[in-house]
Amino acid sequence: MTSSPLPVIRLLPKTKPQAIRRGYPWVYANEVVTDRRTRAMTPGTIAVLEDAERSPLALVAVNPNSKIIGRVLDSPEVAAPDQDWFAKRLSKALSLRARLFPTPFYRLIHAEADGLPGVIIDRFGDIAVVQPNAAWADVLLPELAAALADVTGVTTILKNAGGRGRSLEGLDDVDAVLLGTAPTAPVPVEMNGATYMADLMSGQKTGLFFDQRPNHAFAASLAQGARVLDVFSHVGGFGLASLAGGAVSAHCVDGSEPALELATQGGAQMGAGDRLTTTKGDAFAVLTSLGEEQEEYDLVVCDPPAFAPSNNAREAGLRAYERVARLAAPLVSEDGYLVLCSCSHAVDMSAFTGACLRGIGRAGRRAQLIHTGQAGPDHPLMPQLAESGYLKALFFRL
Repeated sequence: MTSSPLPVIRLLPKTKPQAIRRGYPWVYANEVVTDRRTRAMTPGTIAVLEDAERSPLALVAVNPNSKIIGRVLDSPEVAAPDQDWFAKRLSKALSLRARLFPTPFYRLIHAEADGLPGVIIDRFGDIAVVQPNAAWADVLLPELAAALADVTGVTTILKNAGGRGRSLEGLDDVDAVLLGTAPTAPVPVEMNGATYMADLMSGQKTGLFFDQRPNHAFAASLAQGARVLDVFSHVGGFGLASLAGGAVSAHCVDGSEPALELATQGGAQMGAGDRLTTTKGDAFAVLTSLGEEQEEYDLVVCDPPAFAPSNNAREAGLRAYERVARLAAPLVSEDGYLVLCSCSHAVDMSAFTGACLRGIGRAGRRAQLIHTGQAGPDHPLMPQLAESGYLKALFFRL
């Protein structure tokens, strides 16, 4: 029996505690005794998780309104998180990024894998963008922000409330400035020789996708002298990297006019504006149109949003990935390259590869798989949580 002053939630007798003991970070609502006392807990309550025999298992953050009722924070004898607790986690995460990257532009906290469940923090120099996608982090946001400023020295901290996880946790969608002054213009970010313009106030997610950095670099290594098509380009991720790698041209396609404007600004900043063109439109429609016009490129990249954000959407998502491959493959020149990406948690590498190969085959092309990519090391994988390894990038030679 625990002597902790914190409230307790308890596993049901049929729920085996081994997964938690081995490091699994989530406790589902159907695995615990959900009595009136548990259901009455305020979202974000810090509690001790016990097994059915009342032995303490972990310190957890509780949200009785979520399917994930408990998120493991620490060992059961640890006190509730305070500023010092956050500072230790942030310092550990910072030590890895400081070793990996020469400039402070990276994902600083990648949720469970960095010991802060549901929390995303991306760093842009002196600015940090925080996504507190779990109730406990929302409750303790002042302590988190104070520790973040102290550990990193950032002078501006922005709260981004656009994460899908916030709605699942019953949280608001109100952005805020937690420290300093909001930037009034996009922030230039240099990666792989390219310059990206990150809109930290109204851009997608936290403003830029750091996770594709190593895949941008591999694409750039294929781009010397190439004509490049970057579909679902956002702010020009693969297109601008390819221009930095010596592409003769890059054409970016996206459904967002503001994102394409940022791509154009990035191209101009890096002195490659004359080699960059853009099209605003539905990606499937544009791919179809380019195919009808018998356009051809040496390097085609398709990096769509998550077509399968949940298990319920998995089959529809796989069909969408197959369709992308089928429409993109005919646009690739003989011995050219096709890059297909997925950021869907619910689709593993094997299923994604199968969908891509079906699409390529239906287009009448043969493929060599020359490289498999994942998220960069500032997006570490938590081995016990398959969902933390979400990003997949397949590089084919057709």
